[in-house]
Amino acid sequence: MREVFSSVLGLMQEFTGVWVRDPRIQKEDFWHAYMDYEICIHTNSLAFTKKSSCVRRRYSEFVWLRQKLQENAMLITHLPKLPPKNPFFSLNNAREIGARMEGLRKFLEEVVHSPVLLSDSCLHLFLQSQLSVKKIEACAEGRSRYTVSEAIHSSGSGNKRFESQSEGSMEEEDDVHCESE
Repeated sequence: MREVFSSVLGLMQEFTGVWVRDPRIQKEDFWHAYMDYEICIHTNSLAFTKKSSCVRRRYSEFVWLRQKLQENAMLITHLPKLPPKNPFFSLNNAREIGARMEGLRKFLEEVVHSPVLLSDSCLHLFLQSQLSVKKIEACAEGRSRYTVSEAIHSSGSGNKRFESQSEGSMEEEDDVHCESE
């Protein structure tokens, strides 16, 4: 009986898998481009609203997230480091891109396994919604028409071909609301 019980407990342990993959160059205009990455989470943790999700984020958004987590956690916990910003980072160098993705994955891996950081709404919106940084802040501070959970549920899988028309509407709907503030 004891072996069966420990087997069941083993199956019920929480897990959270984090992947950083699919780097893509996004062109802002003729002279400016940046790289973004697909961030995927798969979990059975009760801390997450959705058990699987994928979003696209760029390095500067990771910098914002780390700063926001630092502000919100104050000195309660140690924050992992991001891979260093390289002023000569090449969007065409596969080795540099791979090293950055691995560094971003390690950062997220540590963050999602910290109970203190896991309680931060900005983290959940960053990982499981398509909202911009500005809109994440507004939602986390209660300055939007929807809750954190509603924002996460409405964002879809992060894959546009699987989203319905209504799932993308929260981002558009909030444009009017945020600009009036």
